Amino acid sequence: MTEVLHSLLAFLIIFGVVFFLNVLPAFAPPTWTVVSFIAIRYNVNILALALVGAVAATLGRIVLAKLSDAIVRQQFLSEATKQNIDHIKLQLEKNRKLTFGIFLVYGFSPLPSNHLFIAYGLTGLELRLIAIPFFVGRVVTYALFAFSANRVAHRLTDGGIQSGSFFSYYFIATQLFTLLLVYLFTKIDWRALFVEKKLRWRKKITQP
Repeated sequence: MTEVLHSLLAFLIIFGVVFFLNVLPAFAPPTWTVVSFIAIRYNVNILALALVGAVAATLGRIVLAKLSDAIVRQQFLSEATKQNIDHIKLQLEKNRKLTFGIFLVYGFSPLPSNHLFIAYGLTGLELRLIAIPFFVGRVVTYALFAFSANRVAHRLTDGGIQSGSFFSYYFIATQLFTLLLVYLFTKIDWRALFVEKKLRWRKKITQP
């Protein structure tokens, strides 16, 4: 009984850590690295770890998307910017299967998803369209990474695995790049792209 309680407590802690990291808009370590680290250091059920991690990551990203809608879109974006973003919103609504498929493929990749959920949150679209495929993809991805890390760790001698700093120059650069992508997302003229098939920046509207 005590062992079961310890396991439940451990998974609750894992859930809380992963959830918190996925609510952060930037400068958080990728969840797959956290899952891999846990699989290496502790004797846990890989499938349970993947499920808990995927649920926590998905819920965290949903909160991040809702915050980007409630705070950024509603409080900081101008009406012109909102109308511009609504053009991509209409395209996503028209192609739900394609949108679902794209996020499913993305969910299977180890790529960071913070900028993706922030941008999606700015559209104000329903989140289940991306949450479901993201969850499915992350379950598989986390299970594979955790299993692979665990197997590799058993084959290496003590001290063979070095945990580098997440805040390396490369990591900071990639996080800044994702924030730049979100900024560019609001500046592209989406009507021109979808209607005129031209990629250009949205013209700045001067107030009379």
